[in-house]
Formats: sequence, structure tokens, C-alpha cells
Amino acid sequence: MTRERSPHRPSVLVVEDDTGISEPLVTALGFLGFDAHTVATGAEALAAVRDHRPDAVLLDLVLPDLDGTEVCRLLRASGDNTPVLFLSARHSVADKCRALALGGDDYVTKPFDLTELSARIRALIRRSRATAPLRTLGHDTPAAASRRLRAGGVELDVDTREAWRHGQPVRLSATEFALLKVLMENAGRVVSKGSILDSVWKYDFQGESGVVETYVYYLRRKLGDSGQSLIRTVRGAGYLVNAGPTTERGSIGGGAGSTGIGSAGAGAGTGGQPIQRS
Repeated sequence: MTRERSPHRPSVLVVEDDTGISEPLVTALGFLGFDAHTVATGAEALAAVRDHRPDAVLLDLVLPDLDGTEVCRLLRASGDNTPVLFLSARHSVADKCRALALGGDDYVTKPFDLTELSARIRALIRRSRATAPLRTLGHDTPAAASRRLRAGGVELDVDTREAWRHGQPVRLSATEFALLKVLMENAGRVVSKGSILDSVWKYDFQGESGVVETYVYYLRRKLGDSGQSLIRTVRGAGYLVNAGPTTERGSIGGGAGSTGIGSAGAGAGTGGQPIQRS
């Protein structure tokens, strides 16, 4: 992978072993304003993310050495929060939800529209940059200057992108953090799915409000909110974060990388059916 990165163009790493897809995709992304490069294996992807720090990763599910979800899991386990958008020919809800559960930020099925793909990439990069830790002259922002949101036993540091529930740290992807931030900024008020799509995804999602339900479901799993004491569904209206204290202290952090989801897929605990509970 040659590397002549432009400081003025968002950098995208395409992880795809089919050159019939990767080469024209990299060319098209170049015309759309991205600095795009490609690798063909999961091992190369991990090395490229570590060494070159792309702004986003387009990750195929089927690779010669590692499954794409395993690549994503390893990135998240190492503390790397580079936005990951999965590209796959797999259309099932279980495949999509498993990819999101293991740390993915978005999922696009093949064949895809390049205009929509470009919009999704830019939205992920904007969201990631907006929530990245602030640094000044190479020094961390003073803790005293950080902005924190608190509701229902959850504490969210807007500047360092850290989250805690009942004092226990919770690792969130860029999209999960953005969603929880919107809900907590409006604690005690109902936020509609349309408002969430506009605030978090920032582009026309063509009415796919199911993505909100999926992310709320996984937020609840990670936050140990099995009884919806924190994030409450208001039928026909949207979601509401309880502003007051909550007493529920279930298993926290049971989202990305948990044994149940990692081994059984996104249907674990739901009978293998599409998620309907949010």
C-alpha cells in the first residue's frame, strides 16, 4: 500500500481482497475527495491502521485470513476507535447486528451507491472528529475544563469521549457515544427517531429508523440497562433518558466483544429473531 497522504483530504483505508472491487472503489473515492488506499488481508489492515491512522476504514466481512468482524474486534480491544464501516454482500439482520455489536459504526450491503457510501463515510468522520479528545500544543486538555453529562447513573465526558455507568467504565464506539450524548443532552425529554437520525447520522438515512433501534439495543446491553431504567422507549414518540438516579445495576459492558454476541451472533438472547424490543 503506497502512502502519500494529503493533509486536506480525509483518508480512507479499504480492506478488500477482491481487486475487481477494491481498485475501482479506491479510484472512485479519489474522485469524491478522499485519500483512499487498499489492503487485502486482516493482518495488513491492523498494521495499516496502527501505522498510518486513517480517518475511516471500509472493511469487508470475508477476508483471506481473518473475518472482518474479528479485525474490528481486535481494533476495539486495542483501544482504537477509528470509524469502521462494513461492506458486505451479506444482507441478514443477524450479520449486520453482529458487526455493529463487535464495534462497527455502520454497515453497507453490496452492491452500493457511491453517493450514499460517500455520505456515510463523511458522517462517520465528522462524528469521530467531533468526539475526539481535545489537545493543545501536544498536551492533554486539563481535566477541569472537560464537559461532563450526568443522568441515571451514567457519566459522559464530552471532551475525552469516556463513559461510566455506576462508576464502571464503558467502552463505546463513535456512533454509540454520539447517540448517548444526544439522549443525555436531552435527559428527561423524549427524543424522536427522526431527531436522532438528523443529529447522529447527519444525512438522509432514507427512513431507516431501524438503525436507531439497533444502536439503542446495544447501548442498553453495554450499559447494563436490561430493564430500561435508563433509556426508556416511548412508543410512537422516541426515546427518553431518565434524568434522575436509577437503581438497576445489571452486567455492564455486555455489548461489543461479549461472549454471547461474539459466539452466537446478534440474535443471542432474542431467539435469533430481528431485534424488536427497542
